[in-house]
Amino acid sequence: MALDNHSPSLEILVRGPEEFSLWTGPPFVNGQPGVKLEKINCVNAKFSDDGSRLMVMKSNSVISVYDCKNAKEIRSFELPNITSAILSPCGTYLQTFQRPSAPQEKNVTLWKTETGDPVYQHSQKHLTKNTWPAIQFSLDEATACRLATNEVQFFDGGDFSKGIISRLRVPGVAAVELSSTPGSHIAAFVPESKGIPASVQIFASGNASQSQAIARRNFFRCSTTQLKWNRGSTGLLVVVQSDVDKTNQSYYGESKLCYLTIDGKHEGLVPLRKEGPVHDAQWSYSGLEFAVVYGFMPAKATLFDKNCNPLLELGTGPYNTIRWNPKGKFLCLAGFGNLPGDMVFWDYLDKKQLTATKAEWSVTSEWSPDGRYFMTATTAPRLQVDNGIKIFHYNGSLYFKKMFNKLYQVDWKPESPSKFGDITELIMSLDLGKVEDKKPSGQGPKSTQASKKASSTNPLAQKPAAYRPPHAKTAAAIQAELLGESTGESLSKNALRNKKKREKQREKKAGSDASSS
Repeated sequence: MALDNHSPSLEILVRGPEEFSLWTGPPFVNGQPGVKLEKINCVNAKFSDDGSRLMVMKSNSVISVYDCKNAKEIRSFELPNITSAILSPCGTYLQTFQRPSAPQEKNVTLWKTETGDPVYQHSQKHLTKNTWPAIQFSLDEATACRLATNEVQFFDGGDFSKGIISRLRVPGVAAVELSSTPGSHIAAFVPESKGIPASVQIFASGNASQSQAIARRNFFRCSTTQLKWNRGSTGLLVVVQSDVDKTNQSYYGESKLCYLTIDGKHEGLVPLRKEGPVHDAQWSYSGLEFAVVYGFMPAKATLFDKNCNPLLELGTGPYNTIRWNPKGKFLCLAGFGNLPGDMVFWDYLDKKQLTATKAEWSVTSEWSPDGRYFMTATTAPRLQVDNGIKIFHYNGSLYFKKMFNKLYQVDWKPESPSKFGDITELIMSLDLGKVEDKKPSGQGPKSTQASKKASSTNPLAQKPAAYRPPHAKTAAAIQAELLGESTGESLSKNALRNKKKREKQREKKAGSDASSS
């Protein structure tokens, strides 16, 4: 069964130390990926959110923008002291940050990718997680906003020549997150100050002159937050992190998960059933449910609906990552980073586990846009050895594996899941042949290699017996002797020899006692 002819083909960006390539597939012809764009020199590369454009930052302070349909370069920018760059969701704009050479220099610039003209500039001293990208866009680019001192500034995403069209005053605001689909609301985080608790507030972005929050939650012991909107912009998950755990249960501080909705029905904690940190919290692609991995190891995983009611318990294990399939139906629960790499694939609609497998040392992981494949990668600089890519089928069987001397980045080219057919039809078209996951030759402990060699040369050879301490070796014999049982079969040669010596000594002693009497 073939894919719909109108469905786009999958593509993968693979970046090494000095260059990147663009692969076509899967499925791969003869088990190997095709190459759409080969070995382009770069230090960084990033797709736009819709997959229409590709930004490539080259080592000589040159940024090129490619059209992903034909892999042709459409625009090049030569910018000295460039530090960071990112495309807007539809690839209409390129946003750049240059190291300032003078105070008040306008070093953040928004460029039109089609013409190469700057459409907006402002000054920014530092680059931090909360301030980059400096200008946030909704997914359709209709709404744009920027965090400033004590306020949020809004722009017309289609015409920046209008300048700031409205301002939302939020005293002390340190981070904001614009909802993406649609850009109808904005969440603002205000840290603790002078005994006043930290807070997360939701405002309507279309009516920014109205400074009244439509939802709010206060927190004590809050250092940082992660703000996660769902698709539809109706609910917000807030992961609240504190640097210090006053219960002294965790060296890494404490965390909790809150849920806020724009209708005000929920402004409280998510009811988690195990104590410990929140490892991961992710919305499904539909935005109707979310999953949380939480608690001290072994961690627990639970699915909730948009009313914060538990839907499904996914069990416990060494997990810290959840990945939803963009086509629905499936999800992957995994333990990456400093965990062993266990992965469990679920059909959450039918509430059944499909399989359990492993992808050791994985740094990144993501589903393909069509929902048929799951890719993990071990990349530098997080890990300098065993770099490589693994691609699994939706049910966890290994489809493809490739090792690299050095691998820095692996990304699927984004596509809208709606461009592909129904997931049940898509998975029927798969050839689920399994690839054997062999370790490279020469790896692994010598004892393991030696035991494998011995077992291959003599398949009937018994496994070595488990270690038993000296006192345990004679325990069974002593017990049997006390109970008057026969122990000849279970005793070792040394034990039998010692037993005979003791019997002779007893006989000799009994004879000497008889002669003396």
